[in-house]
Amino acid sequence: MKFSSLYCFLLLLIFQTDFGQNEETSRRQRRKMYHRRLRKSSLSTHRSVRQPGIQQMKTVTPAAKLPIINLDYSIEENFESFLSVPGVESSYNVLPGKKGHCLANGMIMYNKAVWSPEPCTTCLCLNGKVLCDETKCHPQMCPQTIIPEGECCPVCSDTEQREPTNLPHKQQSPPWVEMNRALRKEELQLEEDEEVKQDENREQKKKTFRPGDWGRPINEGQSREGKAQRPEEEGRQAHQHRNPARENEEDDEEEEEDDDDEEEDDDDEDETIRGDTFRMPPRLPIPATPRGIPSLPSMCSLSYKTISCISADLTQIPPLTAPEITSLELIDNSITSIPDEAFNGLPNLERLDLSKNNITSSGIGPKAFKFLKNLMRLNMDGNNLVTIPSELPSTLEELKINENKLQVIDEESLSDLNQLVTLELEGNNLSETNVNSLAFKHLKSLSYLRLGRNKFRIIPQGLPASIEELYLENNQIEEITEISFNHTRKINVIGLRYNKIEENRIAPLAWINQENLESIDLSYNKLYHVPSYLPKSLVHLVLIGNQIERIPGYVFGHMEPGLEYLYLSFNKLVDDGIDRVSFYGAYHSLRELFLDHNELKSIPPGVQEMKALHFLRLNNNKIRNILPEQICNAEEDDDSNLQHLHLENNYIKTREIPSYAFSCIRSYSSIVLKPQNIK
Repeated sequence: MKFSSLYCFLLLLIFQTDFGQNEETSRRQRRKMYHRRLRKSSLSTHRSVRQPGIQQMKTVTPAAKLPIINLDYSIEENFESFLSVPGVESSYNVLPGKKGHCLANGMIMYNKAVWSPEPCTTCLCLNGKVLCDETKCHPQMCPQTIIPEGECCPVCSDTEQREPTNLPHKQQSPPWVEMNRALRKEELQLEEDEEVKQDENREQKKKTFRPGDWGRPINEGQSREGKAQRPEEEGRQAHQHRNPARENEEDDEEEEEDDDDEEEDDDDEDETIRGDTFRMPPRLPIPATPRGIPSLPSMCSLSYKTISCISADLTQIPPLTAPEITSLELIDNSITSIPDEAFNGLPNLERLDLSKNNITSSGIGPKAFKFLKNLMRLNMDGNNLVTIPSELPSTLEELKINENKLQVIDEESLSDLNQLVTLELEGNNLSETNVNSLAFKHLKSLSYLRLGRNKFRIIPQGLPASIEELYLENNQIEEITEISFNHTRKINVIGLRYNKIEENRIAPLAWINQENLESIDLSYNKLYHVPSYLPKSLVHLVLIGNQIERIPGYVFGHMEPGLEYLYLSFNKLVDDGIDRVSFYGAYHSLRELFLDHNELKSIPPGVQEMKALHFLRLNNNKIRNILPEQICNAEEDDDSNLQHLHLENNYIKTREIPSYAFSCIRSYSSIVLKPQNIK
């Protein structure tokens, strides 16, 4: 008995041990199967999105050219190999702007920007959120309505609505115009009904009245309508007074009168029957044009609350009276002056665009804008202004005077604009000598300032503390001093491309202590090394098109949370200029590294340690070999995030590449190897 009990206990113990091992084994197998399925699904997803990788590997790509720099800080490249890779890849658009911007339909909208993505919809970017409001359509008082293509509100479908107009663009009629048309149509219908009724009454009177009744007075208590409603009674009374001798004559007269009815209907000046006893009422008056509908020049158009006169050959601002209008566009005309009374009839304007005209400072009246109490956006780009207009309304939030001839900004030029958020003064003749150091003192809300394409040699002084984005490209700036950004603690983006800055002319304390500065663009300057003492908070660093030969060690080591985007394309980097400590401090954070169009002969050290790296460009160098584990570490493939690799236009023999050299890259369609140079 004891032996059998002991035997059962041993069997039970063995069974539990085997079961535990099998369970652990099954868990491991399930985990492996899960990761295998995950990788397969990821790979299939990449392939389905990016097209077959074999075709991509065989793509013949011409040599890349120098990128074309746009004024809006985007770059169009002629990298056909880059563009031939389907899917979403980086494209040098590395200055996303301050926090609070919105991304809409692929465009970055700055804070408080307003736009219309589609008819009848208006959107606002507010602190990073897009708020859209849909315009309600006004009801149409007509039998049939249609919704024209590209519009959202119905319009009447009668012939008058479909007739072509002389408007330069197809515009929807404003609500009051539709209402006026409907009222006019209704009045015409009432007139026709009244004429038919009067004809019927006339016929009844012809049958009941005879010549002997002429001059017989109407009873005071009897209305005209009452007489017409009792023709039988009147007929009997008339028959009692009828002269039998005149019956035949009267019958003949009735026949003649019947023949002349059409002529009498057309006579509106003197319409009487039987001694003027009954008179046809006059036609109803046509209602006057509702107040607020402006009389527009022939080349202008009206759409809801916006008047557009674009390329309308205007030489002066048209006299308009329309309190309902909130937006006026007078773009690309030949206007030279703005008198004081120019906008008296448009008191509720919120947006005014006078760009691409010939307006001069002397031609603007001192009170031209003073009474526009609701004006928020004023655009005067492309004119001949030498000074900022005076008496601008304090409600302005956006002011653009780009591409003019501004020669001075004094302390009072912008003194009343304490609500201004955006100021653009690019393409003028401004410099530190003619811009007063107190010129921006009163701009307490200014966050976006563009001063590019001027003649500044230093960073302008007196920048407001509220500034968040500053663009000074295409100037003659040579140095950045310790006091350049002393009072701009909120600054987030600085654009300094196309200047004359050298790394030894940047003061050690110029911006290293900035806590919000995330993006700096120093492209196309005179840098020979990556600058030291960069801001601690830096995320984007753009150094394209310099003469950089070396990345100093530990240059990114002090940054928190760490540099994410580093662009060093079109420089003179060599193998000796990069070592393992060059990227120290950025190994855990770097997401995009562009080292294309340099003079590298091998893969830079430390690339395989960049676990956050998504995009690596090494094309157009002098690389000959790819050694094992220079890009991927076989033991840590699962930790890699590398998705795009460019190695074309080097001297690599693709057949000699180890089979596991790119094992950490999820999809081979993301690897561009051809064409290669032959020496």
